[in-house]
Order: sequence, then C-alpha cells, then structure tokens
Amino acid sequence: MSATGLQQQVTDILAIADVKINGPDPWDLQVHDDRFYKRVLTEGTLGLGESYMDGWWDCDSIDEFAFKVIRADLYKQAKFGWKTILQMLLAKILNMQAKGKAERNAQRHYDIGNNLYQLMLDKRMVYSCGYWKNADTLDQAQEAKLDLICRKLRLQPGQRVLDIGCGWGSFAKYAAEKYGVEVVGVTVSKEQVALGREMCKGLPVELRLQDYRDVNETFDHVVSIGMAEHVGYKNHRTYLKTAARCLKDDGLFLLHTIGVNYSKTSADPFTDAYIFPNCLIPSVKQLGAAMEHTFIVEDWHNFGPYYDPTLMAWFRNFDANWEQLQGEYGERFYRMWKYYLLSSAGSFRARNNQLWQLLLSKKGIVGGLEEIR
Repeated sequence: MSATGLQQQVTDILAIADVKINGPDPWDLQVHDDRFYKRVLTEGTLGLGESYMDGWWDCDSIDEFAFKVIRADLYKQAKFGWKTILQMLLAKILNMQAKGKAERNAQRHYDIGNNLYQLMLDKRMVYSCGYWKNADTLDQAQEAKLDLICRKLRLQPGQRVLDIGCGWGSFAKYAAEKYGVEVVGVTVSKEQVALGREMCKGLPVELRLQDYRDVNETFDHVVSIGMAEHVGYKNHRTYLKTAARCLKDDGLFLLHTIGVNYSKTSADPFTDAYIFPNCLIPSVKQLGAAMEHTFIVEDWHNFGPYYDPTLMAWFRNFDANWEQLQGEYGERFYRMWKYYLLSSAGSFRARNNQLWQLLLSKKGIVGGLEEIR
C-alpha cells in the first residue's frame, strides 16, 4: 500500500474516536514522520508507543487521546508484529513470573533509581492507587488509602501483619505508626529494601529481600498492595495459597490489585517491553478460580476511577522534577515514562482497567463484616 493509502487508513480508524491527524484539538496526533502510519498498522500498541518514544508523533493530551481510542474500542483493531506474537506464545508455554525470573522483572522497573520515585510519588512513597473520596491532594489520597486498608483489616495494637510486595514500606510504616502493629514486608527489589529500611527505622517493621513464596510464618493479617499484577496467571493459586498459609484462621487478607475486564495470558506489548516486564493484570475469573477452597470474599471494592487522578498527579510531579532527572535518564526515557503515565490515566478514565480491594477470610466471619469505605 502507498504511503498515502497507509495514512488514509490510520486517519479513517482514528476518526471513529474523533481523533484527527494534525488536527487542532489537544487529543489529536501531530505526526512528524510518515513512517508512523505503517508502524502503527503493523505493530499495533507496541508500534504506537515506540514511535512516540522515537519522536515520530506528539500529542498535547496523551491521556485524553488514550481515553478516546479505548472508549471507541480501537485497540480491538490493533495488529501484532512478530515480536508481540512470540511474547504471547512464550507466556502460554513458560512461567514468566517463576522464582528465578521475579527478581529480574523487578529490577527492570523498581530498581531503576529511588530518586525517580521519590520525586514522582507522595511523601510516603506509595506506588499504587490513592483513595480520593475526601482528598484534594496526592498526599491526602495516599494516606486515606493506607488508613482505609488498616480499618478494613480491623488492626489492633500488637498484632503482626505480613505485607507481600511491600515496596518501600509505605504501608508498614503507616500501620506501625498509626495502629501500633508489627509488620514484616517482603519484596524482591534491592533498591526498595535499602531505602525502605531507612524510612522505617525505629519502628517495629522488618523489610526483607525475599520471594513471597518462601515466607512460612503465621500472622494475624496479610496485606498485598499492587503485587498481584506481578504474580502471573500461572502463579495466582500459589500466591493465594501462600497468603492463606501465613494467615491465622480468624485473620483477614486484604488484596489490593489493578483488575482487567476479561482474562488475558500476556500483557500489553508496550507495557511488557518497556515498563513492567512480564506483568499481567488479573481478571475476576482468574482470581476467583485461584481462591476456590481457600478464601471467602467478605468484600469486593472497586475504586478504579481514582487511578486516573493518581496517575495524573504522578505525571505532574515527574514533569515538574524532570530537570533533576534528565542527566541520568535522557530524553527517550522522558517520552517513554510520560507515555506510560498518561496513557495509563486515559485507560482508567475509560474504565478499561479497574482497581479492586478484596477483603478475604479463610473460613468466613460469622455474622459477616460491616462494609468500610
């Protein structure tokens, strides 16, 4: 097909979502390189993201562009290049989140520099969705989320809590400070453990460089915030059985995870290649099957729309502090990270992704639990 024909094909597809090539609206694409059209038609979402990183196109409002194309279901028309097809096949055959691979997966995202996350996140360094119900700022939204989790778990002073995928210890620090509990947190990120231990000094908090599958102790409660997305569908059962093994019979497990509307076995190609290697967002069906005969759902809370303002706040922080980071990361990283944060915001805005908090018990709480929001 001629270059003109390729451009017209992309123009026609985008028109379904009210997006124009070189148009006047902030969500319109400004194309600088005509190779963009063939690349996006043959490589789909991977080609779209990579061509932005390469400077082939720009957009004043990537978040709104993503919102429009997702709401119009344009991603269903995306084609896959050979690299994407190979990755999808490997995800079917191999366990991409096995113990030997988990640390390498973490290193490619969480170990790229604590300074980046300190400048991008809130003061407590919470790298998951905030709870904006009564919040005006990112700091308020993240503290409200941490407090919501503590209240849902009915934490009491002196209790011992396991945090699977603890990050920099933001939950552990908050729960120890505000609710008087002891927390053991595990992560496979060396950078997170190093900084987290400094942040939690003087508190009854132990952060370990340890795979969750190796924990074999008993706790009053278990929490896992933004970890299930890294577990992989082949490991959901092991993940939930580990939580159950470590949980007292009358304890509660709070599972906080991004959720997707239908089951997948491989990630978005761009996200997999550049942002979260071997990440896979779980579906209701996948989580439900994995928890059979292990957990009872006491509460299932969806506040996915709150991820939109969370991601937009992260981008504003990242963008405002870029001058301090550009010497270490470079322009291509800036475009990659900007695309990641803003396209993710658009995806949550379009309700393509959800944010779930599941409150789980092993035997069911007699009389049930009052819903906490």
